[in-house]
Formats: sequence, structure tokens, C-alpha cells
Amino acid sequence: MKTKAITTLAALATAAVIGVGMSAPAAAFTACQVTDTGGVDDKGFNQTAWKGVQDAEKALGIEGKLLESKAETDYEPNINSFLAAKCDIIVTVGFLLGDATKKAAEANPGVKFSIVDFAYDPVVPNILGQVFATDEAAFLAGYLAAGVSKSGVVGTFGGINIPPVTIFMDGFYAGVQYYNKQKGASVQVLGWDPAKKEGLFTNNFSNLDDGRAFAKNLHDEGADIVMPVAGPVGLGSAALAAELGVDALKIIGVDVDQYLTDPEHKGVYLTSVEKRMDSTVQEAIKAAQDGSFKGGVVVGTLKSGGVALAPYHDLDAAVPADLKKEIEDIAKGIIDGSISVKG
Repeated sequence: MKTKAITTLAALATAAVIGVGMSAPAAAFTACQVTDTGGVDDKGFNQTAWKGVQDAEKALGIEGKLLESKAETDYEPNINSFLAAKCDIIVTVGFLLGDATKKAAEANPGVKFSIVDFAYDPVVPNILGQVFATDEAAFLAGYLAAGVSKSGVVGTFGGINIPPVTIFMDGFYAGVQYYNKQKGASVQVLGWDPAKKEGLFTNNFSNLDDGRAFAKNLHDEGADIVMPVAGPVGLGSAALAAELGVDALKIIGVDVDQYLTDPEHKGVYLTSVEKRMDSTVQEAIKAAQDGSFKGGVVVGTLKSGGVALAPYHDLDAAVPADLKKEIEDIAKGIIDGSISVKG
């Protein structure tokens, strides 16, 4: 992804600020974003959240600034850099920034914050948490995987065992079980046990080799469809699937429609469980700009369009028409409350 060139002082160069023009006139409103360690070009989570800032630049005439966190120790310094820059709203991306965001917000009650994939209880008055009912869309993905699998075995693994990751895995598992109940089938899920909250985790969101290795292990155990919930790590799984061929292994993407963001391996993606962070980030910025901002939480759901199941794209023919219709009906049931995704 290309960002605007910057001119800055040498002392600030190491902060890796993207999109800051020191010589240009200051915009009337600035929205400043701190990424998680996956980086802004992760083809997923951070990149989608940054797109929300870029969309706000176009739609609202604001200026966007970005700091990338290379390690967890960067979180607090990056937030402090934006506090010093007098940003109008600071958006932090990811569950792991929860503590640093809360600390900064409580120390600076006059500054507006919004955090992606985290919410506080009790509410912090100047933080808007953005959370997503990704288990709703992942439930559909689980049902789909069970219906498409030829081996009767599907798998999943995560980056780190934290709620924004495991909620995908919970929904996926529950969707497979719902398929089994409806069809009298016995499709097996490898990689996650929701009752024990135990499963397979790479313990990082960046190592593509781990994505390849974990997907290979699941495939070796019989899985012909795998859903990696690990950011860029999943790109390694997609590369493996491309080598093996889609008849042997298909991938379900997460966060964004990975058919679009991973064009090199697009043919292996059966679908993706989308988390539309760009929309919620833009709305948070708009609220801060127009004066309607308040602390609390906004939840992206199937009903609100905050989560979704991506198109089947090149693998559309692999999904029977009756299965497509069942998934559409299940989505309606989740929205009207007649179907529970909690298993």
C-alpha cells in the first residue's frame, strides 16, 4: 500500500510517521492511527482500519496520520507521540493495545480515542470501543465448510489465544455443529475446542512460515478446508493451498475479503469472514468531527453490515445451489434471532 511522502525532522523520522506533512498547512481536523504489530500492509486487520481513515480523508476532508508498531513496546510511545501532536482523535488497532489506550485516555480525558476490537467495562468516557460479532459470519463459514468438505474434516488455528481471535473460531465450530445437526452428518473440526478454550495458536500474527506449517499439519490430519485466524500468518496457509491445489486444500480468509487482498493466491479462497473495520473507523472519526462522539461501544453485526461472508468468487461452482440458499436462510435466522450462533 502506498502512503504519502513525508518531510520531517530527523528526530521524528524513527517514529515511522506516515502521511504527515510537516511543511504543509495543518488540517482543521486530524485523525491519528496506531497499528498493531502486524503492520499497515498486513492485507487484513490493520490495513482495513487504515482504509477507514483514508476514506474519512476523502469523505470528510480530514488529515490522517499513522504510526506503525513494530513491537508491543511501541504502543505507548506511539500513542504519546500522537498526544503531543494534538490529534483530534486517536484510533488504536487491536486487542493488545487495550491497556495502553486506557492509560492514555484516562490521563488525557479531553482527548477522544477509539479502539478497534476492544471495549471497556465500565466504559471509559472518552473511548469508543469497536467490536464485531464475527462469530455470526464465522458461523456461516463453518456451515459452508462442512457442506463443501469432501474429507469430512475441517480445521482452524489462531494467532494468539485472545477473544477477538477465538470468537471467529467459536463461530466456525458452532456452524459446523449446526450443519451436523441439520444434516445428520459428522464433520470434524480440528484446531479448536470451545468448551476447553484450547486449540492451535502460532503465538504471532506475522510469520508466514507458521501459516504454512499449521495448515500442513491440519491437512495431514485430513482437513481439506482451513480457516487461519492469524492476520498475515494466514497468507502462508494460502501459499500452501496454491501448491497443493484447491481440490486438496481450500482456505477461508478472515478480516477482509482475502480473494481481493491476496491476488497471488486468490483462487484458493472459498470465502472470507469479513470484519468491516473501515466502516466503523470512519464513523468514529465522523462522530468526533461533528461533535456527536461519546464513549461506549459500537458492535458490528450481520444486521448492521459490520460483519459479512464474502463472495465465493472463483470457487462459486464448488458451492451447490441448495447450500447457498441454506446459508442465506441461516443468515436471515441469525439476524432475526431465530438461530443462535452460540452453539
